[in-house]
Amino acid sequence: MSLDRIIDLFIYLVCFGICLYALNGIDFARFMRKGRTYEVQVLYFVLSLALAYLLGNFMMVIMGR
Repeated sequence: MSLDRIIDLFIYLVCFGICLYALNGIDFARFMRKGRTYEVQVLYFVLSLALAYLLGNFMMVIMGR
């Protein structure tokens, strides 16, 4: 694994943490039906991954990678 790949992975992991923290402020349970906690957790995880990917790509473009 090259150093560039390790840096990219680190950027994505940091962005994933930031997205998890940011999505913590949204009450997804209010938008979902009662008793659907598993679906809310899956939605939360998928949104975090998608936002982390977008944010990570944005950061790499800004840095010129």
